[in-house]
Amino acid sequence: MERHDHRLQRLFTEADLAADAIAAADRDQTNYLLNVLRLKAGASLLLFNGRDGEWLAEVENASKKACSLRLVRQTRPQTTPNDLWYLFAPLKQARLDYMVQKAVEMGVSTLVPVITQHTQVGRVNEKRMLANAVEAAEQCGVLNLPEIDEAAKLDAVLSRWPEGRHLIFCDEAADGNPIENLRPLRGKPLAVLIGPEGGFSQTERDRLTALPFVATIALGPRILRADTAAVAALAIIQTAAGDWI
Repeated sequence: MERHDHRLQRLFTEADLAADAIAAADRDQTNYLLNVLRLKAGASLLLFNGRDGEWLAEVENASKKACSLRLVRQTRPQTTPNDLWYLFAPLKQARLDYMVQKAVEMGVSTLVPVITQHTQVGRVNEKRMLANAVEAAEQCGVLNLPEIDEAAKLDAVLSRWPEGRHLIFCDEAADGNPIENLRPLRGKPLAVLIGPEGGFSQTERDRLTALPFVATIALGPRILRADTAAVAALAIIQTAAGDWI
């Protein structure tokens, strides 16, 4: 199969993808393709839906308000998504947008908003999170979109934690080299937890460190903002126990 062609526009679609099938662009996609990119009939682009791989498509019918895309051939088969969950305390919107995009680029398979005692943002716009995930996937050649869970309190998330999955708790008080601490978890189902700007309460920290499925790591000597900590933590995890090995 061909590698991702960075020269071609990529679009996410809900439609099933197969040879000679026709996929209809939605209103926003039609406006973008025809009025922003000024594509004409016969122009090529790439489509993916998270199920059927990536496909080369051509603009077949183009009018001011409608655009249909004919599937030509598969360029990449569907890949198995990484099994890496990302748990985070919600941030203010612009920074949450950034964090979601970077998490998708870093191979996260599930986004889990958690409400902690010091969380300052209590509501999460899941549709906006999905839009940011789609945008990141389109731009970076990603074939899988993450699942997005509803926001839940940290206690509730921990109470129903699935057996066999390890939770990596990013704690500035942790000891040791994070890379070395994570190597024993290579190949196991993982999740990472990043707290709010105010950090975790002592009660939350005590509960987390007492749980048998929790491993703690530090993210270095500097204090990081939550969105920066997300990128740092995911890079460490993918390097030590993920798909960068």
